[in-house]
Amino acid sequence: MSLEQTINAEIKTAMLGKKEVDLRALRAIKAAILLAKTAEGGNGEVTEAEGTKILQKLAKQRRDSLEIFRQQNREDLAVKEEEELAVIERFLPKQMDEAELRAALEQIIASVGASSPADMGKVMGVATKQLAGKADGKAISAMVKELLK
Repeated sequence: MSLEQTINAEIKTAMLGKKEVDLRALRAIKAAILLAKTAEGGNGEVTEAEGTKILQKLAKQRRDSLEIFRQQNREDLAVKEEEELAVIERFLPKQMDEAELRAALEQIIASVGASSPADMGKVMGVATKQLAGKADGKAISAMVKELLK
């Protein structure tokens, strides 16, 4: 079942269960999928990889908003973002923990032959492709900097 079909089924379930939070987040996902399908150059379908990218983008937006709302002491808005983020993360692939990320990056650094912070670009290019959907870009970047010291 495609991401769009899964989201549509979840929307029906949320409507029947009167789950406002789930419904709000699921509708945001559906809107993003529809935008991607009708975007210029789009073929009218969203592949699994594109669906993952859409979900990651939505999750990142929620995290950024959450951080801003917390800085501005707007806990009411922060709670909404947190709830939506939880729903969006249900559809994302499992994220790597710190130990798994470190091991994967050490392997990439060895295969690329990187030895200093100057090689960060080479490592990041390979790492972002290999770890797409499995780890956050900020986490990858921070870990690469730490490993190349």
